[in-house]
Order: sequence, then structure tokens, then C-alpha cells
Amino acid sequence: INDSLGHSFGDTILVEVASRLLSVTRATDTVSRQGGDEFMIIMPNANHEENFADVARKILNTVSVPYFVNQQELNVTLSIGISVYPHDGTDANTLIKNADAAMYHAKE
Repeated sequence: INDSLGHSFGDTILVEVASRLLSVTRATDTVSRQGGDEFMIIMPNANHEENFADVARKILNTVSVPYFVNQQELNVTLSIGISVYPHDGTDANTLIKNADAAMYHAKE
């Protein structure tokens, strides 16, 4: 996006994506940008009753709605990787590594 439409446009899209992510998360969740076009959502106190596939679907449906910036429409695609403590790791680095691996697997 930055190369074809400019950094200002890209920054606006990142802000809009973050806003949409915040709109579908709980007040106790943390949404952060990891760098580039990667975001992370930390969901403390998530339990097995919560269906992570439903959460992922909600995020996909919300973020993939077209964006309109400066009279231009942009469709954003995303891939989601999920890791769950303690099943997928007991420390932040391992959880992030496993979520990254799951995300790259989803891109295939």
C-alpha cells in the first residue's frame, strides 16, 4: 500500500484496521500493532467456552469490509494465527512464535 498509494494512505488504513479490531474486542483485551501490517490481540481470561474460531470469523468479517480513503476503495485481506496459553506456550515469546506459525499456515 505504501509503495503504490503513499505512506499517508497506508497509515490511515492501519489506523482504520486498529479501530475495527478494537470494535470487536472486549474492554479487557489488548490490541497492538507488532510492526508493518501485523497486529496482535491479547485476550486475558479467555476460557474454553469462548470459541476462538468465532472470534476469528468476527475479526475477518469486520476487517475485510472495504475501506474508503480519499475517495479510493481498498480491500484488505488478513490471515489469523491463534495460540492459547498454556497449550501453545507458557511464555510470551513462545505464544507469539506459535501464533506466527499458525498465521503463516493460514496464508497457504
